[in-house]
Amino acid sequence: MVNHSIKAPVWYWVIAIVFLLWNLMGVGSFFAQVLITDEALLALPIAEQELYKSYPFWTFIAFAIAVFGGTLGSIGLLLRKRWANLAFIVSLIAIIPQMSYGIFFTKTSEVYGNGAMTMPVMIIVVGVFLVWFSGFAIKKRWID
Repeated sequence: MVNHSIKAPVWYWVIAIVFLLWNLMGVGSFFAQVLITDEALLALPIAEQELYKSYPFWTFIAFAIAVFGGTLGSIGLLLRKRWANLAFIVSLIAIIPQMSYGIFFTKTSEVYGNGAMTMPVMIIVVGVFLVWFSGFAIKKRWID
């Protein structure tokens, strides 16, 4: 039986819900990317088509691990489970090579402009935050 001896503050729940929604948007983005139809791909400008096709298969695997790990971690926060931290660590381990590939080994900036680097950097920062936050919640005994 789990004993939650310390009540989590309201802002803990707000953060847990916000990041569940964040990760669910990531899941939606994952499915949109991997299930793109040939017609939808051909409707994109040539530069975007080439960029899309330049990503190796392993980046899609990393993408799946990142978003599903983050979603699982967010559910763990809502259930007040210690394993949320491990799920966020696994997610971050997948985020780093996936985003690094997009930042350093593709022509994303050429295709979308320098502003295109904002989202990959934000995703890394959020991943780091969620690992830290879940560890913080464990130390505060908000999750068991």
